[in-house]
Amino acid sequence: MLRLSSLLVPLTSHESATKERKREDFETRTNSKRAPLILSYCFSVTTALQLFSISQPMGGAEKAKEMKYVLVTGGVVSGLGKGVTASSIGVVLKACGLRVTSIKIDPYLNTDAGTMSPFEHGEVFVLDDGGEVDLDLGNYERFLDVKLTKENNITTGKIYQHVINKERRGDYLGKTVQVVPHITDAIQEWIERVAKIPVDGEEGEPDVCVIELGGTIGDIESRPFIEALSQFSYRVGESNFCLVHVSLVPVLNVVGEQKTKPTQHSVQRLRALGFTPSILACRSSKPLEDNVKEKLSKFCHVPIDNIISLFDVPNIWQIPILLKEQKVHEAILKRLKPSSISSEPALEEWKKRAEICDNLQESVRIAMVGKYTGLPDSYLSVLKALLHASVACQRKLIIEWVPAPDLEEKTNTEQPDLHEKAWNLLKGADGILVPGGFGDRGVEGKILAAKYARENNIPFLGICLGMQIAVIEVTRSVLHLEDANSTEFDAKTSHPCVIFMPEGSKTHMGGTMRLGSRRTIFEELDCLTAKLYGGVSFVDERHRHRYEVNPDMIVELEKAGLAFVGKDETGKRMEILELPTHPYFVGVQFHPEFKSRPGKPSAPFLGLIAASSGQLDTILHNLTQENQSIVKKSFSNNMSISKPSGYYNRYMHTNGNSLLKDGSMTPNGNGIRHKGEAPGLA
Repeated sequence: MLRLSSLLVPLTSHESATKERKREDFETRTNSKRAPLILSYCFSVTTALQLFSISQPMGGAEKAKEMKYVLVTGGVVSGLGKGVTASSIGVVLKACGLRVTSIKIDPYLNTDAGTMSPFEHGEVFVLDDGGEVDLDLGNYERFLDVKLTKENNITTGKIYQHVINKERRGDYLGKTVQVVPHITDAIQEWIERVAKIPVDGEEGEPDVCVIELGGTIGDIESRPFIEALSQFSYRVGESNFCLVHVSLVPVLNVVGEQKTKPTQHSVQRLRALGFTPSILACRSSKPLEDNVKEKLSKFCHVPIDNIISLFDVPNIWQIPILLKEQKVHEAILKRLKPSSISSEPALEEWKKRAEICDNLQESVRIAMVGKYTGLPDSYLSVLKALLHASVACQRKLIIEWVPAPDLEEKTNTEQPDLHEKAWNLLKGADGILVPGGFGDRGVEGKILAAKYARENNIPFLGICLGMQIAVIEVTRSVLHLEDANSTEFDAKTSHPCVIFMPEGSKTHMGGTMRLGSRRTIFEELDCLTAKLYGGVSFVDERHRHRYEVNPDMIVELEKAGLAFVGKDETGKRMEILELPTHPYFVGVQFHPEFKSRPGKPSAPFLGLIAASSGQLDTILHNLTQENQSIVKKSFSNNMSISKPSGYYNRYMHTNGNSLLKDGSMTPNGNGIRHKGEAPGLA
């Protein structure tokens, strides 16, 4: 039976005032003590009937679209690959025809990742809006080919700062501000608001939001988020919320048997906190055995078809394929029941590209010269950008990790074996890359690496600090200003070729750098970098730096042979340098790795890999031909450019000699891409 009380809704202030006046008039006329009760009942019935009539479909109107949420949690241990799992789920759902966005929740108290050491938490990923966020957002962007905002990364610090600011303004009207309901409500409101922001460049709200909760179930710092998400799942309803729990199924060497007890305990903990997983994603070295699945299904109360085996694969690009093969999309869609989806995920191009990557034979060796070489996640986006470029050039990528301090003379004195090993690695590489970084440790080693590359015609790419390093090296070696340095490393240097930016802050670290997407304008379109970008006149790339090349020394540096081919919109800030007499010597002040995508490799990285594998001239020639073909077609008859069926390498033929010339590519700020291209590999 329908209860009228269940249909009541709050009245607006105007309606309330009007009805209150009618109530007073009625009481005055009747002079009855029972009048308020009778009138209240009358108004309740009237309001309910009005609401009931409004809620009925009129003329077959469709029900408003509801946002769907997929929450990914982790148990047992950290580092299981929740981010890759969440990204892969997004890929599969997007391949089903749904528009997908992502949110990462980090329970730490930092407001963002900007002040965290790479040794502490891996690289700091930078977004277009200048957000310094967790590296998992980089996975989301690469997998889904989207542009997220800093609001897509929620931290405990952000939530508490938001609530405290509201309390200071008096928004809570004198209430005692508590974790429940104020913090938990703020979390839910944040998720609902951000989930509606389109991130794929199209109009309208996304269909599905994939949420990753960082850490492991049971962590004390994630309690408020668990409570908030538990309330949230109840509020949005079962048909709009799906929980995927990633857990570990280890194998003890002594026993040689897949053990389910850690996952059982993790799920028990999860259920005690108010959650029952819809899907169980089990990380293991080998595929789960049937009896193990049955055991997990029985004790974790998850249907056996919803237990997914995430076993070790050659590369993470295989994970979406694993999910599709185990029909994870069917389990999710059965629960969420979204409208307008295709029957099967379209992952053909993804699968073929992953297979090609696994089967590459001829290698290219790149020396990565940095100070965080002990933790590869510190350079995760750089590694991905190199991989995208190497696959485009049909080369198997081999990274030689060269600790910058080991190249210095001090190490030769104290630990000659390490010094010799580092130099052997550097000299054996086909190309050299010096990535961004902060602090003076290893700087002299990086300068020596840049010098070796310049003097021996070894392809070189310097990113951010790497570009500044190249400037310091040329100033010292070519201009013979031996004490030249950056004021970051020597505030009293008599020849400051790199200086602190005027708008920077020396007292506050977080969010005070030159951050986010900024425009770089090419001084001339005939330069090497402009050709690699497809002949465009400008590019928009992401930045993260406090220091810049000293504009007062540009004339001297250009006399020394450097060409500053890209500058900012003022023409005073140097963005791209080249050494025209060198096969490939490029430095960029921005971080092109953050916008690199599989199938759309970043131009500077493509140039480095191509030069290191002897293909630069061929790729430059064909990029030029391709750009001219596109321009000619668009101006002559405005023909639509179609994409060939099946997967192919858009840079090289299978014989490695030339680009395909079918007019299916178009230049953009990230290099070359296909029009209407599906998301590539991460």
